[in-house]
Amino acid sequence: MPTAKTNKTLGLLALAGLTAYEEKKGEEYMNEKQMMHFRLLLKAWRDQLRQEVDRTVHHMQDEAANFPDPVDRAAQEEEFSLELRTRDRERKLIKKIEKTLKRIDEDDFGFCDECGIEIGVRRLEARPTADMCIDCKTMAEIKEKQLQG
Repeated sequence: MPTAKTNKTLGLLALAGLTAYEEKKGEEYMNEKQMMHFRLLLKAWRDQLRQEVDRTVHHMQDEAANFPDPVDRAAQEEEFSLELRTRDRERKLIKKIEKTLKRIDEDDFGFCDECGIEIGVRRLEARPTADMCIDCKTMAEIKEKQLQG
């Protein structure tokens, strides 16, 4: 049974018109073919997010009305506020995607920022902006929870 993470991965791949990358035995990690795969994936994801931003702007311009009824006006303001918060998260994600594309261009993609090991093709397909291996990310999350608690 596919998990939510699997569905997200498949959704990103389908969005980019790609299938899951099939690693060949003995293939060098983060070779040109793999880099191109992730470049296409990230660009498609970024473009989709930009289209969502454009749709929101047009929606808010088209739907903006000065309702005489305060309840209607409040409902519209709440809807717009929710949309803007979502777009703000997506704007931050676009920046992260841009940073990741720059790392690909600089040949600095696919390796953990903390320990330097390979992040792995499957993890990167699930989260293309990942900059830590699963072990370092898990440790960082544990430390963060301890600091908050």
